[in-house]
Amino acid sequence: MKVIYIAGKYRDGRGEWWIRENIRRAEAAAEFVWQNGGAALCPHKNTSFFGGLPGCTDETWLAGDVEMLRRCDAVWAIDGWGESSGAMGEVDCAKKWGIPVFFCERDVLEYLSIL
Repeated sequence: MKVIYIAGKYRDGRGEWWIRENIRRAEAAAEFVWQNGGAALCPHKNTSFFGGLPGCTDETWLAGDVEMLRRCDAVWAIDGWGESSGAMGEVDCAKKWGIPVFFCERDVLEYLSIL
C-alpha cells in the first residue's frame, strides 16, 4: 500500500475558523486517498489545535512533519499549499529527495493505479 503525505495550509492569521477549514480540506484529501486504495498521512489531523502546547515550538511541528514526509511514498500538495511556507518547504523536500509530488486528484488516482 502506498502512503501519501497530505501537504497543505494549516495556519491562518484570520482566526480559528479558517484553521478548521484548512484541516477540513486536508481531511477530505486524506479520505480520498484512503477510499482509493492508499494510506494517507495527514499532519493536519495528527496535531490539530496543538498550537501553544508547552515545550513545543513551531519548529517542533515542522521538523516532525518533514520527518514523517521522508518516510512516505508520495506527497499530495492540496489546494492552497502555495500560500503556506510550511507546505512549500514540504514540497521542496519531497522534490529534493525524489518523492513524487501530485497536485490533483487525477494524478493521485494514476499513482494509485485506479485509472
